[in-house]
Amino acid sequence: MTNTRVTIAEIAREAGVSEATVSKVLNGRTEVAPATRARVQALLDARGYERRGVRTEDERTGLIDLVISELNTPWSMDVLRGAEQEARRAGAAVVVTSTEGRSDESWLDRVTERRSDGVLLVLSPLPSGATRRLTAAGIPFVLVDPVGGFDPAIPTVGVTNWAGGLAATEHLIGLGHRRIGIVTGPADLVCSQQRLEGYRAALGRAGLPFDDELVRYGDFRADGGAREARALLDLPDPPTALFAGSDLQATGVYAEAHRRGLRIPDELSVVGFDDVALCEWVSPTLTTVRQPLLEMARMAIRSVLDPATSDRPLRLELATSLVTRESTAPPPA
Repeated sequence: MTNTRVTIAEIAREAGVSEATVSKVLNGRTEVAPATRARVQALLDARGYERRGVRTEDERTGLIDLVISELNTPWSMDVLRGAEQEARRAGAAVVVTSTEGRSDESWLDRVTERRSDGVLLVLSPLPSGATRRLTAAGIPFVLVDPVGGFDPAIPTVGVTNWAGGLAATEHLIGLGHRRIGIVTGPADLVCSQQRLEGYRAALGRAGLPFDDELVRYGDFRADGGAREARALLDLPDPPTALFAGSDLQATGVYAEAHRRGLRIPDELSVVGFDDVALCEWVSPTLTTVRQPLLEMARMAIRSVLDPATSDRPLRLELATSLVTRESTAPPPA
């Protein structure tokens, strides 16, 4: 029998359970006894029941979930704004959940219960059971700006981090800097590693040595940027330029430079990464690598609303670009 003729009610009747129990099995819920789960799953498989990847207009709820690690950064606000703009254009609404670093997966219960039309996952690390449960529930999802290791089969929308690190460093080299420090993100994040490798490649192309003492790992936050800038500027031969792995880290570099009485860019050049709104409000305005955050979120919304007919690749990388402002200049004579 084809899956168009099989109903949850039929499966429930044959398995001797309630329709709610069958739904829990389909949604990957944990509160089903193992023996019952196995019996229901065997029937689902035998009868050829499968969730459809794309819902009809009548089946859609008009809700898209955005699950994000935190909301208290300019980066997060840009992602949220892009998602809401595209969802509104499509006649949908965005339901936002901030995990605030918590490891519990209670948000999964809410997402599967309300049968969202899609989920944007802006999380690191990605919960191990999340993709399995969303797939079982027939809810399309996409990982936005992946920063850690993940299953290559998971659809993603990200940016060219390596190219961004290359562009930032080549800009500083072009100005005449030879001692260039980098404060990248956490060492275990793929995006941090890619930006560092772009930095390394730019040095190599220019015939400059890669110096481990000029590499520091931050946390993408302002206090981490200040802390690691302090370590770099305390070196006997300090750098004349710093590349920060995020704009927030760059503001920490600014704070440390100000504390030391160093003038930016006359005595220290600084480049950030992201191009959030604060880049134009700090003084001097911040040269940075632009991540198209709004477009990333828009593409992710389009992907989950129409995953089957999308002509975009499973793993999409949007281009980064250098935005030159006032925080970079040739090194002091």
